[in-house]
Amino acid sequence: MKVVVLCGGISTERDVSLVSGTQVYKALKGKGHQAIMLDVFLGYEGDIDDIFEKDIDWAERTAGISESAPDIDAVKALRKNPGVLFGENVMEICRMADIVFMGLHGDCGENGKIQAAFDLNDIKYTGTDYISSAMAMDKSISKRAFEMEGVKTPKSVTLKAGMKYDPTFPCVVKVCSGGSSVGVYITHTKEEYDLAIKEAFTYDTKVLVEQYIKGREFTDGVIDGKPLPVVEIAPKQGFYDYKNKYQAGSTIETCPAVISEEQTKAIQDLALKAYNALGILAYARMDFVMDEKTGEIYCLEANTLPGMTPTSLIPQEAAAIGVAFPELCEWIIEVSLKKYENN
Repeated sequence: MKVVVLCGGISTERDVSLVSGTQVYKALKGKGHQAIMLDVFLGYEGDIDDIFEKDIDWAERTAGISESAPDIDAVKALRKNPGVLFGENVMEICRMADIVFMGLHGDCGENGKIQAAFDLNDIKYTGTDYISSAMAMDKSISKRAFEMEGVKTPKSVTLKAGMKYDPTFPCVVKVCSGGSSVGVYITHTKEEYDLAIKEAFTYDTKVLVEQYIKGREFTDGVIDGKPLPVVEIAPKQGFYDYKNKYQAGSTIETCPAVISEEQTKAIQDLALKAYNALGILAYARMDFVMDEKTGEIYCLEANTLPGMTPTSLIPQEAAAIGVAFPELCEWIIEVSLKKYENN
């Protein structure tokens, strides 16, 4: 199968995306697929004739993930026309593929814009459609969908620039359309809150102020409508922020989580309910917190293109049921192709 692994881009999760893309590219090549890896923003300036037959190591220049988000302005400076998302020959090469494996994360990839462009150009891609992508990406919208469908989620208010709000402390400040915990802050004082609001608005035009739930954190993936084993996430210091998510050894991840069968089923049921509330197709991963006092489980968000890095959670969950990483990549392609069966 001819597969374009699409990654990179200009979101704050660019580095994560490149590492995810590298892992998927290598896995699919190892399984005998004609796979290539493209940066959606930088593109490819060479000859694209017979590009899937070219002897190129597409992953040789991919770096790892640093402790902080990448410098997007520096990335944009690498192109003459940074105002256009798709780089040189990206759309043309994607049209030549049997499917595009979406290795993108964050605003550039998870918000549905690229999925919509692909739909208009009859390009098949992995993951859910543009509508559910957009709903899941905007936390203010996804939380409303959760509430309508009876999925318990922390109370919150949505702020736009200039709006004032007096929260109850502690509280969580987070950008509405971010990912990888970039632009997420736990605040305990008015001074911390004001600084968090100011910083959050540098990432997004809408900011969520959310009820802080202290307790154990969990995540659960759903593939083709079937929940995977639950993972418990326990950062060694602080909360599950960008550094703790992607720097090896920063977080203890236990899969399957050491919880009762009833608690496992409750999280899995909520994961599937959240998945369906947003109309997600193919696969996604939902994040949860269990209140340390009441034991109640709250859904924090849905991730429609979860990470596929060496420390990512969906690969751990798949491994727990005996599905190795290369087979997981092929499984994602298989379930994603179901979107097109009735077209």
